[in-house]
Amino acid sequence: MFRLATPPDIAERDSLRNDPFETNLVERCQSVDLLVRRTAQRELYERYKRAMFSTAYRITNDYDHANDALQDAFVDVFRSLGQFAFRSALGGWIKTIVVRQAIRKQQLEGRFLTLDEAFHDQPAPFLDTLSGAELDAAIRTLPDGARTIFLLAEVEGYTHKEVAGMLGISEGTSKSQVSYARKLLRQRLS
Repeated sequence: MFRLATPPDIAERDSLRNDPFETNLVERCQSVDLLVRRTAQRELYERYKRAMFSTAYRITNDYDHANDALQDAFVDVFRSLGQFAFRSALGGWIKTIVVRQAIRKQQLEGRFLTLDEAFHDQPAPFLDTLSGAELDAAIRTLPDGARTIFLLAEVEGYTHKEVAGMLGISEGTSKSQVSYARKLLRQRLS
């Protein structure tokens, strides 16, 4: 699995689950005092906006669409914050919402197209000598559907079953698109 950004490892993520700062921040975001609530919402947004924009941008490959997805995602975050139960890290929960909004934006723009799963060959091996920036630039050149599925499965770590559920496709199509993306990346990076 390739990682373009360095997310916290599992042990670090587990330690964030009961982070008193984040617990307090979520509570303040739900305050009945409007000034306290708005200040906390701004703080939450500022804390996560860069990482979440990066995720949205990788999926949409468009600055304006990524900003729209980010804005819509944070509206959803603030509406749903009462449902957040701290069973996972707050950032991971927000990221799930951002990913879904970015995918929705792709689909609404009619830019999301998957190819027939029988179209592709077996997976091509990847070069291990690439820099993150080189790989990131190459990924941005992939067709929208293949790029989105590749990012979700290989970069963000979602299973093919989860990707299929998010996108309304079969697991085979998800696997096929990852294979196709790898093949294109190998051609473009050789």
